[in-house]
Amino acid sequence: MARTQKQRMLAQELYIAADPTLKKEAKQAKMLLHRFNQLAPEHFSKQQELLKQLLGKVGQNYYIEPPFYCDYGQNTYIGENFYANTNAIFLDVAKITIGDNVMFGPRVSLYTAGHPLDPDVRNIGLEFGKEIKIGDNVWLGGNVVVCPGVTIGANSVIGAGSVVTKDIAKNSIAVGNPCKVLRKLNQKDREYWQSQRQDYIAEMGAFISD
Repeated sequence: MARTQKQRMLAQELYIAADPTLKKEAKQAKMLLHRFNQLAPEHFSKQQELLKQLLGKVGQNYYIEPPFYCDYGQNTYIGENFYANTNAIFLDVAKITIGDNVMFGPRVSLYTAGHPLDPDVRNIGLEFGKEIKIGDNVWLGGNVVVCPGVTIGANSVIGAGSVVTKDIAKNSIAVGNPCKVLRKLNQKDREYWQSQRQDYIAEMGAFISD
């Protein structure tokens, strides 16, 4: 028995995006996004509720700054303590998995969607998606683009404007187009930022937990 277009899409195989079921689900996402993006800032709780309806999973603490755009929403899974600045774009025709304590600068784009290189195949409406995975404690700077099939390892920092076309190992600082690892995060980095935190605590009389 032939699989549905949605089943093929989620299996990361060629599918027809104009399939009626997929078009219906995409329209539902657009309606939720429209409501979310039009809400005034004082309606925070309603914004959060709409995101819960839209996304496949969210943690207890999350915030996405409007406007926000995605294809389906239901294929995006977000962990605890997530923040995305304005104009985030998630093309989630394949699964997007985001870990805990992840931060996105403005205009970060996650693109799981891909199209065949052969124009004859592309022109009949066939396309595909490849999963994106972002580990815990990752920070993506403004205007970062993550391409289909990429995994970004835990604790990594991706510099603003980077286009990430290949996997980035954990504990990396990476920048550029195409994005490449500059160096690994190390003990000196940790010691410096821990000392900065202690200076802040000493001045402000406040305690910030890990």
